Amino acid sequence: MSCGRILVIRGGAIGDFILTLPALAALRKQFRQTYIEVLGYPHVAALARLAGYVNDIRSIEARALAGFFARNGHLDEALSEHFASFNIIVSYLYDPDEIFRENMACCSKAQFIAGPHRPSEGENVHATEVFLKPLERLAIFDAEPVPRIPVATKPDRDVRKTLALHPGSGSETKNWPEEHWTELLKMIGAGTDWRVLLVGGEAEQARLQRLASIVPIERLSVAVHQPLTELAVRSASCDAFLGHDSGITHLAAAVGLPGLALWGGTNPKIWRPRSDRFGLLIDERGLAHLEPPRVLAAVTKLMDRAVD
Repeated sequence: MSCGRILVIRGGAIGDFILTLPALAALRKQFRQTYIEVLGYPHVAALARLAGYVNDIRSIEARALAGFFARNGHLDEALSEHFASFNIIVSYLYDPDEIFRENMACCSKAQFIAGPHRPSEGENVHATEVFLKPLERLAIFDAEPVPRIPVATKPDRDVRKTLALHPGSGSETKNWPEEHWTELLKMIGAGTDWRVLLVGGEAEQARLQRLASIVPIERLSVAVHQPLTELAVRSASCDAFLGHDSGITHLAAAVGLPGLALWGGTNPKIWRPRSDRFGLLIDERGLAHLEPPRVLAAVTKLMDRAVD
């Protein structure tokens, strides 16, 4: 089915975008022959193109777009013509005064569907379902709410299993204490033959360097500030994942990895990874009370179930 051209506007962090992937997948399934474009952060939105849900990506940080966010702003002519080419615009922007929407209406006659930029914390509805809800205006009901990024993995000749670890997140309040990560990695080094893939962003480089020094060098790989599309493929080749409440954890779940999230600080009914292969480890007293032996035992069960 085709309906011309669809534009989806989605900013936000990595996790927010991944939790919006079911909406993009539903649009692609409903309108298989339709051109679909995402206006977002290119390094994140590239995941939607990797998954095959969109045809193209345009940067939401483009200077020419600034006028669309200002009341009575100057609307770039080329962008105005571009927006006028769409039949449907689905926006997940934070636009409480509808300034962006009004400016879009000045140049486009598209059906404009405004979705929430974040779920309501009080409703206890998972984010994927919240982001799917606006598509009911396009007669899309009961779409699959699980984010999926299908990637092809390369066969690995090493018989040892690989555990991917992301010891960071967007907030220190969501992080397991570094001393616990240190103890866990010491136990993994001494008591298993697993390989370890340490994952992190540019801001986490110092932490990764400290933790990397604990793992035997022949069993260690490090991915620092790697493009998300490359990290998706690399992570999918691992056997299990351990991390926090973070976008990288949602990425690991979306590529199909079994995993565990050390959880604290946010509502799991809304934000947990939407995958039946992912579990949460929670201590009501706080993350610091999750003891490394308990975490290792849980991870060992995952690794034991991994297919050789």
